[in-house]
Amino acid sequence: MYFPNFVSVVKEKLTARNVKIAGVAGSFPTSQTFRNIKVTECKQAVEAGADEIDIVINVGAFLANDFATVADEIREIKQAIGGKQLKVIIESGLLGNVENIFKASMIAMDAGADFIKTSTGKTPVSATPEAAFVMCMAISDFYAETGIKVGFKAAGGIVFTNDAITYYNIVKHCLGEEWLTNSLFRIGTSRLANNILSDISGCPIEHF
Repeated sequence: MYFPNFVSVVKEKLTARNVKIAGVAGSFPTSQTFRNIKVTECKQAVEAGADEIDIVINVGAFLANDFATVADEIREIKQAIGGKQLKVIIESGLLGNVENIFKASMIAMDAGADFIKTSTGKTPVSATPEAAFVMCMAISDFYAETGIKVGFKAAGGIVFTNDAITYYNIVKHCLGEEWLTNSLFRIGTSRLANNILSDISGCPIEHF
């Protein structure tokens, strides 16, 4: 959900069982506001009924090598939302190189991220297989060090069935089949589902 203030509307109108409500918060998609506003927005979204919160790291602070600010902000938000799931978007397309992607992933996980996510889909470069590989290797290293399983979500610019297969195989190769569940691996997209249905059925997408 793009606007956290509508979480309560979804909560009220949702009739399907076993469907969780995910909301973006923390000044999505730019993450450009005061920390107390980000924390409050995330907390209020959960109080309104969100089961999961998506936030974006403070990219400016990260690129300025102020890693403590990045980590402290994530940690404070995680504490504010209690036991709800926190997905942290590292905005991989803005980070410049694979070293930064790996470092941002580790910072997010160490600060309490339950999922790390490639991108918002609002930048010129969104999810890429290279970024996914680096992030999954970071998850593997983090799991080896801590025993904590963190999920991975590829998002942004993923449209076709072959794209989904690529990310599926990256996760399988780096993390193993135990990660191939919706509790640890997801793909964020607005068009992929219909394309997969079309490919499976052999019918044009407009039939769905």
